[in-house]
Amino acid sequence: MSVDVVDLRAFYASPLGTVARRLIGRVLDRFWGPVQGLRVLGLGYAVPYLVTVKAAAERTLAFMPASQGVVNWPATGLSASALVDPMMMPLPDASIDRVLLVHAIETVESPTELLHEVWRVLTPGGRIIVVAPNRRGLWARMDTTPFGHGQPYSRSQLNRLMRETLFSPEGWAETLYVPPLPSWVLLRTATAWERVGVTLSLPFAGLHIVEATKQLYRPVTVRAARRTRALAPLLVPAPASRTALTPERGP
Repeated sequence: MSVDVVDLRAFYASPLGTVARRLIGRVLDRFWGPVQGLRVLGLGYAVPYLVTVKAAAERTLAFMPASQGVVNWPATGLSASALVDPMMMPLPDASIDRVLLVHAIETVESPTELLHEVWRVLTPGGRIIVVAPNRRGLWARMDTTPFGHGQPYSRSQLNRLMRETLFSPEGWAETLYVPPLPSWVLLRTATAWERVGVTLSLPFAGLHIVEATKQLYRPVTVRAARRTRALAPLLVPAPASRTALTPERGP
């Protein structure tokens, strides 16, 4: 079930949403890498995280699902956002270099179909960054934030989903260790929560963030050929004719 775009915008305007955007943005900055001259697509509600790459990228697009709704982005200049069907995006094949999925994979009915469509629009060797709620985290268990809606994932589930849709996971991170409560004490200590969670590799992070590369070919398991013994034909002697075996009688 998708979260309405009005609720998403209100969440990121709140103090808790501001903290979440800052912590998630720090991880994304490590994954983005250089984007100069690249074409970047944000799918779902990714506009809070596209600001840092828009200035450097050749083109930055923000696609939002029809079930969620759309907002104009950026606030000034030409609009780069569009309302789309995420299973049939209005883009040609191999036209995008980087794709960021936020508030997307956990809300669609068929994540496999969504990732197949993302695979189609990515260039060979293109990369995706998927942000998904952690099944074991507190953020997925409380519906007071957008990350508490939809289907949460474990790390093994995400890894399997990536490989089934021809993506090769290359980088993993967890974030949002602070409880999703609008307490000023928690919000002011969010960085400390994050530092402790990452250092100790605690299992209750709010989000998984995975970076994966598009594979061009599906790996095929090679089986050893079964060797069989070649059978040489045997020559079976034919019985001699009766006339040849019967001696001739004299007169």
